[in-house]
Amino acid sequence: MSLTQPRYTISEVEARTGLTQHTLRWYERIGLMPHVDRSHSGQRRFTDKDLDWLAFVGKLRATGMSVADMVRYAELVREGAHTVDQRRELLERTRHEVRSRITELTDALGVLDYKIGMYSMGTTTGKARP
Repeated sequence: MSLTQPRYTISEVEARTGLTQHTLRWYERIGLMPHVDRSHSGQRRFTDKDLDWLAFVGKLRATGMSVADMVRYAELVREGAHTVDQRRELLERTRHEVRSRITELTDALGVLDYKIGMYSMGTTTGKARP
């Protein structure tokens, strides 16, 4: 690793990512964050690679992936290239779950659009209707 590579304090990472310092420390403690280098005084020093990882974790969170699965994925990454198939399977399972949720949400959106359209056309009566 180059000594000229940018390093960021936990405060700078908080500002860049929107993740709180508490969350960053928690990610590290549970094994979701790979080893973070420290300065001679023990202060965390994050790299661009760490920021990229945090961005990826943010995408996994957005999928609804469980923390346990995210930690498992991080463990597999640390174990090395021989875990590629397991990582792919975990991501494929998550993709399937996301696609299912998108279908459910698309159906729900259709119902909302229909009801909004009905209300916009003034086709409601004085009766209570869902």
